[in-house]
Amino acid sequence: MIEAMIEVIALTKTYGETAAVQNVSFQIAPGETFGLIGTSGCGKTTTLKMLNRLVEPTAGYILIQGEDIRRPPPERLRQGIGYVVQNSGLFPHYTVAENIAVVPRLLKWQETRIQARIRELMQLIKLDPDQFAQRHPQELSGGQQQRVGLARALAADPPIILLDEPFGALDQITRREIQQEFKHLESLLNKTMVLVTHDVFEAVELCDRLCLMDGGIVQQLGSPQELIFEPQNEFVRRFFQANRFQLELKVTPLQDVIPWLPVQEAEDVSIRNYPGTSSLLEVLENLEVLENPENKTQAPGQSPLIGITDAQGNCLITAWEALLPAFHHFKQDKFKAKVSSQVSNHG
Repeated sequence: MIEAMIEVIALTKTYGETAAVQNVSFQIAPGETFGLIGTSGCGKTTTLKMLNRLVEPTAGYILIQGEDIRRPPPERLRQGIGYVVQNSGLFPHYTVAENIAVVPRLLKWQETRIQARIRELMQLIKLDPDQFAQRHPQELSGGQQQRVGLARALAADPPIILLDEPFGALDQITRREIQQEFKHLESLLNKTMVLVTHDVFEAVELCDRLCLMDGGIVQQLGSPQELIFEPQNEFVRRFFQANRFQLELKVTPLQDVIPWLPVQEAEDVSIRNYPGTSSLLEVLENLEVLENPENKTQAPGQSPLIGITDAQGNCLITAWEALLPAFHHFKQDKFKAKVSSQVSNHG
């Protein structure tokens, strides 16, 4: 069995008679991106801050790779945990390069190694070091500042990254752009990450599992698909209700609806290819492009065709218009399976 990177056991935090976090427990696997979500004041940020001892718990404990985090001094603990906050948290009197170098200098890295790491990370976050390294935060756009904040968190190559509303202060277009960059950053592939966000689309986009909280209490733990399709109580159902249909499409990969898709012939017709892991929402958002009258990849009156490549490399070609009916069949099967399981359990 793989040892948890982070284990939280019966964690509680009270302020006077008010319980901000109540008896919270969960485990996070190495390399997993774990989301803490919920209503304002639900305890998600307090929980996050207890992971690096910015907030000390009233009761319960936290293990990182099996070690109680109360053993090392807080400063040493934090040197091994990257931390990204909403407004980048950059030191305004430091240059970009100096901000990125903060933890490596605390760790007494050699200067040549520090300078090489600064250049490496700035190239990674798509900021030319020759152009931006000596600028101060106020000379950067919000998106650029957030990229530098991420680079600073990665500087000492920590195994764990904590992210507290990292994209919350950005406009919608910049946020979407940085989310996509974040998803595909090679330096993050093996990191264990804990993300606090109020944006449910961001949560299901970036996280492997979610912990939904309310009133300091965990309401449900599971994959995005489990929380959206299999809510364990009324609060969980209502939390996603306003955006339910879009979220259902978002958490359903194309490969899940393949059994209900008709196969089409595609002789002499260009198709748009997608991996089976692409979400239905991602594909459906391309409808406007596919149906554009100027689109030359399809004959007049013909439904746009798409190719879906499964894990074995096989490609199924189908009409775009078949996706939603297949999705409804997929949902019906999930509902029947859930009812059957409930009947079996009560039997």
